Amino acid sequence: MPLEIVRIPALSDNYIWLVHDAASGETMVVDPAVADPVLAAATERDWTISAIWNTHWHPDHTGGNAAIKAATGAVVIGPADEAARIPTLDRLVGEGDIVRLGAHAATVFETPAHTAGHISYYFADDDAIFVGDTLFAMGCGRLFEGSADQMYANMQRYAALPDATAVYCAHEYTESNGRYALVAEPENGAIRERMTAVMAARAGGAATVPTTIGLERATNPFLRARSSSQLAERRAAKDAFRG
Repeated sequence: MPLEIVRIPALSDNYIWLVHDAASGETMVVDPAVADPVLAAATERDWTISAIWNTHWHPDHTGGNAAIKAATGAVVIGPADEAARIPTLDRLVGEGDIVRLGAHAATVFETPAHTAGHISYYFADDDAIFVGDTLFAMGCGRLFEGSADQMYANMQRYAALPDATAVYCAHEYTESNGRYALVAEPENGAIRERMTAVMAARAGGAATVPTTIGLERATNPFLRARSSSQLAERRAAKDAFRG
């Protein structure tokens, strides 16, 4: 049976992902910024949260860990390289480790740059990847604790995944990212076409993620960067962009 994935808005622009496997009855939550809406969404569906999966240590991804763990007994899984900064962790994982939800298996990718120990969870058989703050719709994470070389390697790794892979990122940044993408690649008609749809969606209060690897390959100036130096230039330009 396919995974059931619920998007839970939180804070100003975060998305928390509640993931359920009906066959086993298991439920996990990815990067809970806060606890209350997550617990409410699970209760509404009569789901019991058994695990929390963190991609990195930032408080807007781990802030709900302790309360959800206290309420449900959930096991907290996250990056081994950031264990000192996520005190609620029970299981430490790194490159190549397998994390399961029922019969569904996710492979851990180490994807540092936004933070030094950032990881992603790739469900190959389900065509889904949870990328935290590394890849966004038409964007990538800021280089807070890593390098452009690392981020470029991450982008290349994501770009090699099948087009149909659904990308579950953790923020609604698409409209602002798209405005920069139009400047970065002004001749890219796919970006212009996508932005028409994005602006209509946002005007109506609709979310623009998940996205797909195929769509990002066509419209994301960071995934499309031809070198780490070009990615560095684009990241610096986006950091300063006020369009």
